[in-house]
Amino acid sequence: MPAEGSSSGPIAVEKFTSGVKTPVTLRTIADMAGVHPSTVSRALRSDAAPNETNRRIAQLADALEYRPDVAAASLRTRRSDAVGVLVHRLTDVVQAILFEAIESTLTEHGYQAIVANTYDDPGEQRRRVELLQSRRVDGLILADAHLDARYVDWVASRGIPFVLVNRHAGGYPAVTLDDYEGGRLVGNHLSDLGHRQVAILRGIEHSSASSERVRGCLDALAARGIAVPPDAIEATTLSASTGRDAVHRVLERHPGVSAVFAVNDFDALGAMIGLRELGREPGIDVAVVGFNDVPVAEAARLTTVRSPHNVMGAAATTMLLDVMQGKTVESVRLAPELIVRATSCPPA
Repeated sequence: MPAEGSSSGPIAVEKFTSGVKTPVTLRTIADMAGVHPSTVSRALRSDAAPNETNRRIAQLADALEYRPDVAAASLRTRRSDAVGVLVHRLTDVVQAILFEAIESTLTEHGYQAIVANTYDDPGEQRRRVELLQSRRVDGLILADAHLDARYVDWVASRGIPFVLVNRHAGGYPAVTLDDYEGGRLVGNHLSDLGHRQVAILRGIEHSSASSERVRGCLDALAARGIAVPPDAIEATTLSASTGRDAVHRVLERHPGVSAVFAVNDFDALGAMIGLRELGREPGIDVAVVGFNDVPVAEAARLTTVRSPHNVMGAAATTMLLDVMQGKTVESVRLAPELIVRATSCPPA
């Protein structure tokens, strides 16, 4: 066997096209290079010195199509270089945008993102966390927190680094929009247009985002002397179908409603469908305002509140990496922006 670190010319690797392929390990490369496996391990690190031995080992590893054993490395280092991301449903456009930003930022830092849908169900939330911990993830990003904080308190008790995104709960580190201010922007906008009879599609109660948007809008309207009756506020599940149905129910009770605020763009789009079914044109007969400014909102010419979810996801990821390093972090609230389009109009 040649002396460790010696060079014997270009590397030739014979490739077999039949039979069962034997996994290539550090020992395989070490035997072929005539070095100790620990030398191979050091040479294949990203910070390895650019010397002849390391270049030769890297060339050999590439020729053999060597892939590190992530599970074995995790057992040795007690790190997986993976982060769990819990969303209530990845088919939700906002959650998908968040995840893309999180995954992109994690990749830049050498981590893998593992996403789990919890469907906002408390039992499923705990099962998914336990599953991710069994995979030895190094941290968690929770996009599915509930206002009562019981789920987040339970996550905290398990001793794994985590942060919240899009929703806040229990005073834990979070990156969110200033949803209350977003609701105030809507309330002031509708009152400036002259609306006195407003309906609200309030989304889901356990979401801090939905709740604060409603509260901000109600407070802004109240400051202008405009009261919204409790039965003009309808629960939805943040979908076009529930927005459509909610508008039908509200207008049956309050036919004089001249403006609808939905805490989610898809609720707002559903409301537009429902209004047309009732013979009222959005932006002419009834003003409609949504929230989030998802891509389809511009195509629908929907007035909405813009939330920078790509920025939010990236910031939450950076915050988690700081938490994983033991740094002290503080919650961040991003500023909303009102985007006025064709569905804004004064009372008919």
